[in-house]
Amino acid sequence: MRIFGRSEEEQPDPVLEQVKNKFSKIQLPAHVFETANKELDLLRRIGPSTSEYTIGLTYLEYLASMPWNIRTLDDLDIYRAEKILNEAHYGLTAIKGRILEHLAVRQLNLNKQPRILIIDDEEIARKNLKYILSKENYMVETASNGSEAIDKYGISDFDIILTDLRMGGMGGLEILERTKSQATNTEVIVITGYASIDNAVEVMKKGAFHYIVKPFEAEDVISSVKKALKKIYSQKETKGPVLCFSGPPGTGKTSMGRSIARALGRKFARISLGGIKDEAEIRGHRKTYAGAMPGRIIEEIRRVGSMNPVIILDEMDKIGYDVKGDPASALLEALDPEQNSHFTDHYLDLPFDLSEVMFIITANIAENIIDPLRDRMEVIRFTGYTQEEKVNIASQFLIRRQIKENGLSVHPPQFTTEAVCKIIQEYTREAGIRNLEREIASACRKIAMDFVQHSEKMEAVTITPAMIEKFIGPRKYYFEVAEEKDRVGVTTGLVWTDAGGDIIFTEAVKMKGKQELILTGSLGDVMRESAQAALSYIRSNASKFGIPDDFFEGHDIHIHVPAGSIPKDGPSAGTTIALALISLLTGRPAKRDVAISGELTLSGRMLPVGGVREKVLAARRAGLKTIILPAKNKVDVEDIPHEIYKDLTIKFADKIEDIIDLVLK
Repeated sequence: MRIFGRSEEEQPDPVLEQVKNKFSKIQLPAHVFETANKELDLLRRIGPSTSEYTIGLTYLEYLASMPWNIRTLDDLDIYRAEKILNEAHYGLTAIKGRILEHLAVRQLNLNKQPRILIIDDEEIARKNLKYILSKENYMVETASNGSEAIDKYGISDFDIILTDLRMGGMGGLEILERTKSQATNTEVIVITGYASIDNAVEVMKKGAFHYIVKPFEAEDVISSVKKALKKIYSQKETKGPVLCFSGPPGTGKTSMGRSIARALGRKFARISLGGIKDEAEIRGHRKTYAGAMPGRIIEEIRRVGSMNPVIILDEMDKIGYDVKGDPASALLEALDPEQNSHFTDHYLDLPFDLSEVMFIITANIAENIIDPLRDRMEVIRFTGYTQEEKVNIASQFLIRRQIKENGLSVHPPQFTTEAVCKIIQEYTREAGIRNLEREIASACRKIAMDFVQHSEKMEAVTITPAMIEKFIGPRKYYFEVAEEKDRVGVTTGLVWTDAGGDIIFTEAVKMKGKQELILTGSLGDVMRESAQAALSYIRSNASKFGIPDDFFEGHDIHIHVPAGSIPKDGPSAGTTIALALISLLTGRPAKRDVAISGELTLSGRMLPVGGVREKVLAARRAGLKTIILPAKNKVDVEDIPHEIYKDLTIKFADKIEDIIDLVLK
């Protein structure tokens, strides 16, 4: 048989000899070795003058460059990991806790004392085996037959079972069959004095790990047990978690993934999925095409040179699809722990093990990811930061970074807490901190320019609120909604967007017309239906609110949500629209500092909504005094730290009738 070789009459091809030498220096899995050997033999026959030769040679070089057996050792020191995560990120306690839990589980699994069950009807054999294995620091239990073992200990709690073949009562074969049907991760080693080829073949077919003949050598037993444990732990430890970080932009999703890789001591790679429409970006092209390349996942693994990196799949909720396929569906095999140990890239055309990769998905809204894909992830929510958290992040991280990047380390400027608060309130409007850092960077650049122009007066600058406008410019946002006047037909609502929570105003006017409902403001189908349901509810309950039953006859009603250029949709505006209509039709002004969020049914019930924390933060930023939420959202508020909504009054209601007097004067 040829193995990367040639017959005597063939002249060596120096290029192929070089490739052969590359393969001889690396340890390849058996299936890869076989494929590479066949490809080399094929290239020797077709010669270098054909296009297939170049394609095959490129393919072989790519196979040789893959890290088939290269892995980084995980650093499972929880205290070190916690220190790294805290150094890079402020807050985010739940997310950090989940990562530390993962390390703790890995550490316990690796340090767990193996449990072994010995089943033999000979007392001397049981004692000898227990003595041998106890010296290896294994936890060992014994039983005289299968029935006693099951009654006393069960099967699934043990890593390895050593059983005699012929015993009184339940024999070794039945123990083996029960174990393989009930505890698939438990390995069975058969030890018998009635050795025969037929017996050995039968037990191995039924799933036994090894077959040992009595009298046995202690070294044989210890060696078999160690090999079985190695197999068990390799199966347990290969599957990496698939985490989905969901939250507004600028909340630290991608940087958290980078910190996790650093804490684990693993290689890091990032793949941006935003706008990808071609399935080949994930699975690659067949190698027979000119210019074919593997998919992005395989390419990143080759680039980092490790089988177990941390890979971030960024912006997964923004994947598209067209005639070239559906990339999101192609990711199912890569992310499914039950399938990805044999992931097949079209270019490699070989099963590749992705089970050791730790995938981290990022998305602004996890619900926009297709359901089968999201079902394979553990979704962790990144919420917006409070003003206090932003101040701490700015003072501990952002200002220091911008001082260094803008060359101000010799004479670092000092930002007062009040100045940072002013930047947050008047120059940014976000759940994250991205724009906050941009504004701080803008101020640092102005200071750097002043230093260059007036180098003789270089000294540290203390930036106060009064100096902010000089360095950054006029204020950009006004959040003092509470200072606005109360108006008839205008209510304040709370919404949840890709960028976090925000407030919206719903306006309603009535005019002579032909009994039409006019909806403007780039409203989506869900909000349009909410408006129609709100109008139907009011028409069917007009007398309850002191509204004439014929208020709609000979009139049109126009509902508008300002900022018409921004598309709006979602199932939480029904109650806000209904109260705007009630305010319009009763002439009672709506309180501008009271915000509502909740869907409305035709019977007047308020249904729960999502994004409660983000909406609470938006209300606080806007200076609102009171928030009204559906009663079923009370549990969501209980999960929010009290300091976040300490300046707000939160009311809960089941029906819209209960909140009329809270919203309308």
